[in-house]
Amino acid sequence: MSFSTGKRTENGLELVVLKDDQEGTEALLLPAFGALLHGFSIEAGGERINVVDHYTGYEAAKKEISTSFKSARLSPFPCRIPEGRYSFEGKQYELQKKFPDGSAIHGLLYDKAFEPVAAGADHTRAMAAFQYHYQQDDDQYPFDYTCTVEYILRGSASLEIRATSRNNGDKPIPMADGWHPYFQLGGKVDEWELYFDADAMLEFDDKLIPTGRLVRQNLFTEPRRIGPLFLDNCFLLNKARGKAACELLNPRNGLKVSFFPGEEYPYLQLFTPPNRKSIAIENLSAAPDSFNNRMGLLLLGPGQSQTFALRYQLSLR
Repeated sequence: MSFSTGKRTENGLELVVLKDDQEGTEALLLPAFGALLHGFSIEAGGERINVVDHYTGYEAAKKEISTSFKSARLSPFPCRIPEGRYSFEGKQYELQKKFPDGSAIHGLLYDKAFEPVAAGADHTRAMAAFQYHYQQDDDQYPFDYTCTVEYILRGSASLEIRATSRNNGDKPIPMADGWHPYFQLGGKVDEWELYFDADAMLEFDDKLIPTGRLVRQNLFTEPRRIGPLFLDNCFLLNKARGKAACELLNPRNGLKVSFFPGEEYPYLQLFTPPNRKSIAIENLSAAPDSFNNRMGLLLLGPGQSQTFALRYQLSLR
């Protein structure tokens, strides 16, 4: 078995390529927009099948990243903070980046250009790492931290993502982490089957902010067809897992994505966009509005680092 790394330009997007040369699996990475996952594909029947719904080119990414957040890097917070307002150590802040509904949403790094810091390949894997140094870019999050993202492609179409946040300052900082990929398996979401290991859902108010209550649910504790169901919900994954925490399957073509988050990602956010051609499956370290409700919020001490690990597995049965 052999692996390789390389570069490719598609419609103005400068991509880093990780490839399993024997099995044909590829991961395409986009450093210019948060070091996001642009593609994850396998070869089948003489064609390449990509399960990541991505941007068509540079102009599309530049225009749409702040509204669609496809594959976005969610740091230092995921999901919404109402009006961008939060308090920390007795001080009040209001973040500058706002979504059309007035909320701050999905962090501060999704449109930042990450710098390549490492790349390599051998007979067991291909890897690439990227880094962004946040230096009080928004004075309403007045902290200094480094975010490093590492992708590792291994055999059997396995892709590991490791995100590490390091506090470079001399005071604790509030920190959370997550990803926002949209997965496409061919056809419509309605035809696919979903499973995830969670029997509790966060209750939201009408602005998609947790109320503090957990609601018992068993919708997808066994694999079942999604059908016309609309999802924009956050679930609390069970801790004891001997198998994938989540699986998405298209029964018509046998294409499946399995999710193996580390314990650092106890929350699972799901969203079905209006076109029903993909589904966002978001592994999160904290709940929406964690800067205020403290649900899963990490206080990262001076000089401390935290790594958040996640693995995607592709299969075709």
